[in-house]
Amino acid sequence: MMEQLSLDQQISAQSKSVELLTIVEATQELERLAKEISYHSTLYFQYSNPKISDAEYDKLVKRNNDIEKRFPNLIREDSPSFKIGALAAENFAKITHTKPMLSLSNGFSEEDIQEFLDRIHKKLLSDVGQENEKPNISLNSFTEMICEPKIDGVSFSAKFQNKSLIYGATRGDGFVGEDITENLKTVIDFPHHLEGDVPELLEVRGEIYIDHHTFAIINSQRAKEGLPVFANPRNAASGSLRQLDSTITAARKLKYFVYSLAYIDNTAPNNQWDALQLLKKYGFQINPKLALCKNLAEMMEFYTNLYNIRSSLSYDIDGVVYKVNSFSLQEKLGFIARTPRWAIAHKFPAEQAKTVIKQITIQVGRTGSLTPVAELVPVNIGGVMVSRATLHNRDEIQRKDIRENDTVTIQRAGDVIPQIIEVDKNLRSKDSVAFIFPEFCPSCKSKVIKEEGEAVTRCVNSLSCADQVVEHLCHFVSRHAFNIEGLGDKQIKFFYKLGIIKDPADIFSLEEYNNHTENPIHLMYDWGEKSVKNLFSAINKAKYITLDKFIYSLGIRHTGETTAKLLARYYQNFDNWFSKMLIIQDDFSEEFIELLSINGIGSKTAHAIYTFFQQENNRIIVEKLSKIVTILELKTQTTKLSGKTVVFTGNLKAMSRNIAKEKAELLGAKVTNTISSATDYLIAGENSGSKLAKARASGTTILTEEDWLKMIE
Repeated sequence: MMEQLSLDQQISAQSKSVELLTIVEATQELERLAKEISYHSTLYFQYSNPKISDAEYDKLVKRNNDIEKRFPNLIREDSPSFKIGALAAENFAKITHTKPMLSLSNGFSEEDIQEFLDRIHKKLLSDVGQENEKPNISLNSFTEMICEPKIDGVSFSAKFQNKSLIYGATRGDGFVGEDITENLKTVIDFPHHLEGDVPELLEVRGEIYIDHHTFAIINSQRAKEGLPVFANPRNAASGSLRQLDSTITAARKLKYFVYSLAYIDNTAPNNQWDALQLLKKYGFQINPKLALCKNLAEMMEFYTNLYNIRSSLSYDIDGVVYKVNSFSLQEKLGFIARTPRWAIAHKFPAEQAKTVIKQITIQVGRTGSLTPVAELVPVNIGGVMVSRATLHNRDEIQRKDIRENDTVTIQRAGDVIPQIIEVDKNLRSKDSVAFIFPEFCPSCKSKVIKEEGEAVTRCVNSLSCADQVVEHLCHFVSRHAFNIEGLGDKQIKFFYKLGIIKDPADIFSLEEYNNHTENPIHLMYDWGEKSVKNLFSAINKAKYITLDKFIYSLGIRHTGETTAKLLARYYQNFDNWFSKMLIIQDDFSEEFIELLSINGIGSKTAHAIYTFFQQENNRIIVEKLSKIVTILELKTQTTKLSGKTVVFTGNLKAMSRNIAKEKAELLGAKVTNTISSATDYLIAGENSGSKLAKARASGTTILTEEDWLKMIE
């Protein structure tokens, strides 16, 4: 019988380096790691609710692998080395994969990747009896690697027969996955039917993800509804994909990239690069950030370049995947347990870190919302110093029991505001006390309220609350409103503090103030005279504004850019809109019913607009502004595009996608992002993807960029 270690000895073994472990310690460590890794794999793959970070999970797996390497005779039957994911959940039908969906081994350094290449070299040479000889074939012929971003999402497999999608499945345990066919159909631009010369049977593998912008919107909405926010975009994608109601999945706006050809029933391409180009031709989304590399130096250059632009990408990546490009060489190299010999994931440094909350402060937003913020001991995450993290709302603080002086795990992902993933309660001091959310606004000291059905706590003293006024002013001058260059948040706060700008109308009298004061602006603020002159020029230029931008600039709740455009198109001019807003008395008044009848205006938005104009100060400010600025009609012309639904795809040469969208809307068109039976025109630029195939399948009229430019002349 194997000797058993005491609890203290077991704890000691966990911190020992692998080289110092005894056989008894190694045996019990492998047992512990098998259970712990299995537990965390189930949480990650089956429930989309990990309790530890990817970096911590990778450390567990690496320790297990290192112990097994040193003590191969101790490898257990339930070793994590033999497992790929987790069993499929009971709520979904099961699908057996045609070929196993294997995991990749991980590398964390240049040395690890060099060892990976050496193993490939050695294996291929040994197979031709040349292990100790100089190969008579070029080294490049079997070390050409394709380098791909490692998307941090959810793996899937999709099978097509006679050009039509017959099923989609998750990875599951690598052999059996969950049937997600209906949910896969809701993924943006994922083809349900293929066009062109496509083989009878085709199976692809890929990754489904949620981009940063959508993730922020989802979490913001969940926070408002008092629901737990998602820890990261991957968890959000996984939870969305595994919904029993596919309408929920569709609302999450999932996206995807295909990364491999699992099966094709006619002559297959010779390599991964050609396979990806073929899949792109069939209408699948392929990540454009790919490269063929012929040596380690080129691979490291690709890795470094991708790491440097990581934060600018719209989606999460956690490393680079290197694959032997040649399929015949992949076949020769084969597999080891759960991983292929011909591929490896080169992981980026963790985008999570532990730090301490120094203080919890409260920010007051433009609409009066009180948002708690954790002020942190600064910590470096992925090369960026992070000193603050959002805590979303009162309910989120209570749910996670977040307190001042807690040690917490912080996560940063692209442009998403850093957030707290976990509290380490083992390190919490005994005299720690729960955070008490304020009952009074920290800015104006008014009593705050929490409306029924909302998670957000608000200060309703919008007219006299300094923080709200400042946020309103910042919104007023922002890019999609009056767009006054040189007048940003810092300058607005500076002028407000001095009492120079107290409401939006004061902005337009700034030059007059400067001409009559003994303390001109360039002496008060860090500006030169030329900068001040440029500021006044920008303010004068902003005096001409279209009705939709004017409405948006007012910062009315639930009235974003799209709603502002709907209102501007319906009411056509400022006088018509303003006069009708002023005489709304209640829900039953003719003007309110008319407002509610506008397609796209719901009850919540209509009531927010009505409430805005019930406040006398708001009416005074709007009227004051209308006498200072020229509010132009949002004109739409009667053209071939009037009433038509338009979609853009690919890269346009003559103008950006945003400008093209604005032009189309000015010509009376409705611009959407997806092809449907209602789509009239698809404008196809260079490198058009699956939207082009969908348009052909649905009979949508396809225009080249040249055709489009002629149409709008």
